[in-house]
Amino acid sequence: MSLRSLLKGAVLVTASAALIAGITIAGILAFVFYHSDGGRSWDVSVSRVSSTLTWNGTAYEFSGENLLGDDRWAILISEDGQVIWSFQKPVDVPEQYSLTDVASFTRWYLRDYPVQCRVRDDGLLVVGSPKGSVWKHDISTASQLLHDAPLWVGGIFLLTLGCVLLLAYFVVRRWFRQAQKVRDAARSDWINGVSHDIRTPLSMVMGYAAQMEGAADLSPERRRQAGIIRAQSQAIRDLVNDLNLTMRLDCAMQALRKEPLQLEAFLRQIAADFLNGGLGDGFDFEMDLPAKPLPQIDADPFLLRRAVNNLLTNCVRHNAPGCSICLGARAEGKEVVIFVEGGSVTSTTAQTDSARQLESDGGAAHGTGLKLVSQIAAAHGGEARFYGGDVFRCELRLPAAS
Repeated sequence: MSLRSLLKGAVLVTASAALIAGITIAGILAFVFYHSDGGRSWDVSVSRVSSTLTWNGTAYEFSGENLLGDDRWAILISEDGQVIWSFQKPVDVPEQYSLTDVASFTRWYLRDYPVQCRVRDDGLLVVGSPKGSVWKHDISTASQLLHDAPLWVGGIFLLTLGCVLLLAYFVVRRWFRQAQKVRDAARSDWINGVSHDIRTPLSMVMGYAAQMEGAADLSPERRRQAGIIRAQSQAIRDLVNDLNLTMRLDCAMQALRKEPLQLEAFLRQIAADFLNGGLGDGFDFEMDLPAKPLPQIDADPFLLRRAVNNLLTNCVRHNAPGCSICLGARAEGKEVVIFVEGGSVTSTTAQTDSARQLESDGGAAHGTGLKLVSQIAAAHGGEARFYGGDVFRCELRLPAAS
């Protein structure tokens, strides 16, 4: 999965979370508005009822029947607590009230009837609703809480959004890892299958080429051509092995078998094997080891030997006869540096990137060999540095054993 796809997924998740939060908040506000009589308070409703109740000098006239409907009722209580006017008053509503009664029902309920009150010049107007139709409760809060409410709401929204994004991150990461494992397994199976199919015919080609190279009844030119076939077949076999190892290191399928290594003896053995079998005619070889013993390192001998051999082989393969090859090591702080230098490069090699940096797809001036070297160094907790110019140089910086 590319970085662009991950960014698109993150933006999509963020937008979805914001949309869900926005719809939720809008729904809550709409719910409150709908069930709060369209935003109109009880005082406004009682004011309208009060305006329809008038005194004509001898009796009260009421024209607000349509405001109360069939289920609401109203009474007017004078200053001495007596009901002096009523409309649809239930039979269980008293006709006389004390000061304590008025203080109680203006705050809570009147005989379980939710009521609204309005003070008039001629008394107290009380408008009641059916029992259980309205929940009435006295709520008070500090002004500071109202001031802090937007901050709390914003904080809760951001916290919710962060939780959604965090959950999405872990889900996407798990999905990405599972998809990566599937791709790695498919690539591993394909490479293993191709490698297996190549090895058998390649072994036959190398065997027949070796026989032809040593046959006395063939002309020198034919034996030389057979030697070229054997050498190129060997190169193909090494390339297949490097490809397999590169894939295993990429997928973390190559288990490291680390053991303490004394570098001087290890590098001398590699140099001896290289001189006996890998150094072509016309190349000079030297070693550069310090007089003071080098610190030990914990490394996989097989992988580290493969990395150094790849560098030495590349120096021979990509340089003309007459150049010198140097293998050495030194200590720098808590690191041990193994370096390989190859003499003047050929014109074809020099036309590649002068810094010999690994490309994004693993390609480099010396093919898959340098990618494998870089992977082996990283698997050991170190790094590989490549330097170009007239002399190619590679440094393997590995941590010294504690």
